[in-house]
Amino acid sequence: MDGAARATRSIPDRVAAFREAYRRERVGPRYSGRAHFAFTSLGGLSVIGLALSRVEPGPAAEWLTLPAVFLLGNIVEFLGHRGPMHHRRRGLGLLFHRHTEQHHRFFTHEALAYESPRDVKMVLFPPVLLLFFLGAIAAPLGALCFALISPNVGWLFVAAAVGYYLTYEWLHFCHHLPPDHPVARLAVMRQLRRHHEAHHDPSKMQRYNFNISFPLTDWLCGTLWRPEAPIEKRRRDTGT
Repeated sequence: MDGAARATRSIPDRVAAFREAYRRERVGPRYSGRAHFAFTSLGGLSVIGLALSRVEPGPAAEWLTLPAVFLLGNIVEFLGHRGPMHHRRRGLGLLFHRHTEQHHRFFTHEALAYESPRDVKMVLFPPVLLLFFLGAIAAPLGALCFALISPNVGWLFVAAAVGYYLTYEWLHFCHHLPPDHPVARLAVMRQLRRHHEAHHDPSKMQRYNFNISFPLTDWLCGTLWRPEAPIEKRRRDTGT
């Protein structure tokens, strides 16, 4: 029996019922999870390749754009997830609805793995969001860096921003793989999956583990959840 089949057997009834209704009402017959994943991956890689091909020899310091954008992306990921994705904000209700009211009901800490490629629709961002991210965020900010700092920094900003978007999507996809998938069994992926699994626990999702890629900002902001040691739990329960 494969991992998806084993996961299916352990899915709580309420989750199974929501998944069935979501697939019936929201996933069209022509939807392909493989095509969705391919569009996001190939589209993102194409933009990254184009941007990097435009970088010319220049000061080595310009390459610091890559880690700087990574850190910025990690902070934005944390703030977006902790904020409008988990708290209803005016004009951003769709984010809250899709994430808290749909994604967190489709996937819980008890049933984190998808069951079929059609479930990818509930894991990855809609394909159009890649185009929106590129046209409304990465390209304009890259153009600003191009004009105010240097052309290389502008192109590197675009490459790094889209690279972070793609890393987010890939890692989130891996978090929802069946647990015995070869990728999910890698040591680093097991650790990141446990981080994300704790966030999908309804008792923790509003307070802990908002980073989906790497939990750097969670660590800095004190929202990184760690299991309590037995002695700490006993002291808390007894008040001693």
